[in-house]
Amino acid sequence: MKRMGKVAIATAGVWLLAAGPAAAQEITTEQFDELVYALDTVWVAIAAALVLLMHLGFGMLEAGLTRAKNSANIVAKNMVTVAIGGAAYWAVGAALAYGSSVGGVFGTTGWFDPAQVLGDGTQGVFQLVFAATAATIVSGAVAERIEFKAYIVVAAALTAIIYPIVSHWQWGGGWLSQLGFHDFAGSTLVHLTGGTAALVGAAILGPRIGKYAEDGTPRGIPGHSIPLAIFGALVLFFGWFGFNGGSTLAAFGQAETIGTVLMNTTIAGSFGALAAAAVNWATAGKPDPAMIGNGALAGLVGITAGPDLATQWWAFIVGVVCGAVVVFAVSFFDRIRIDDPVGATSVHLVCGAIGTLFVGVYSPDVTIGAQAVGAVSVFAFVAGASAVVFLAVRATMGLRVPAEYEIEGLDLHEHGVAGLPGFGTGGRAPAPTYGFAAAPAAAPAAAPAAARPSEG
Repeated sequence: MKRMGKVAIATAGVWLLAAGPAAAQEITTEQFDELVYALDTVWVAIAAALVLLMHLGFGMLEAGLTRAKNSANIVAKNMVTVAIGGAAYWAVGAALAYGSSVGGVFGTTGWFDPAQVLGDGTQGVFQLVFAATAATIVSGAVAERIEFKAYIVVAAALTAIIYPIVSHWQWGGGWLSQLGFHDFAGSTLVHLTGGTAALVGAAILGPRIGKYAEDGTPRGIPGHSIPLAIFGALVLFFGWFGFNGGSTLAAFGQAETIGTVLMNTTIAGSFGALAAAAVNWATAGKPDPAMIGNGALAGLVGITAGPDLATQWWAFIVGVVCGAVVVFAVSFFDRIRIDDPVGATSVHLVCGAIGTLFVGVYSPDVTIGAQAVGAVSVFAFVAGASAVVFLAVRATMGLRVPAEYEIEGLDLHEHGVAGLPGFGTGGRAPAPTYGFAAAPAAAPAAAPAAARPSEG
């Protein structure tokens, strides 16, 4: 509730001047308050729509960086994330996030009625799409091998329980806010949360078939459409103006803050892309477009903790550092056998932590100690909670698809449709098997145990 209810007069003043002296004399206090409320509502509604649009960007990015034979599965996961997130956060998540606090750890009021704790519906929608964003980060890291039904359970757990509890610690007036922790729009609460769950999920699932050679050397598994992936990154950049700018949760009295936030967001994202391109060019000999896109996202994630407090020069530094680090982080996770097809762990976990710590450096009102405590605490809780979810799902309903599904494509086996018919392996063209024998079409029996990749 600390993020809500800021009221001011700047925009109303402009309106009154435009309307002329007569309107200024005739308007009542009640009408003025209604105008304030209406314009705040419009601002938050636009911001929420931009954050919802980010799910289109996530879907395009993930689909482009994975293989055509899994494209329908990718977009189905992204669609269901929004739907599950909406239902779960409405029913349970909002109460845990913003209800009456129990020891600063979680809320207890507002079940099945977010209006009790979030006021009007616009604020509820804005918080809801944030919850879905934390969950959709996981989708990319577990792509091309997770069971669709298993992913639904994971997304529900994240949006109903894990993310709401974490957000309560800061935005619900919980123990982190009392400690002096600062996370304006969610470098830790959203991005580190999603990135941590992504890391745990990718580790428990294990790598895709063919990702590693017999000696452990990582192999590249190219996505089917780099243009689609970069279009997705651009949509995400666009949506970030709502993600960060809308986190003022009001327009009146926030004009200067909104301007600062949007400028810092632009600077960090831009220099993140340039830094990633430069580092990738220097280390690999050529700039990979996908890495440039992830560099932009890395800068955006990094600045999200403190775009309201950073100067433009600090936004530049955050963008450059995060853009450079993400290149090395992707390589690092590859080497330790964390197969993350889209680099979600590198972008959201690593750069979310970096951006959170940076606030303690550039803001005299925030200590780096409080920022470190917040980042480490969120990482520990989310890692433990998401591990319980992933392991429970694996033990009960199954987590990873059979080897033949993975080889032939999840589109046909999980959904019964080809996402891109006739487009390479998007239809029924054979896919590389990497030594694993796919089951014959006439034999629907499961593959032998030796043909199944390890889930742990």
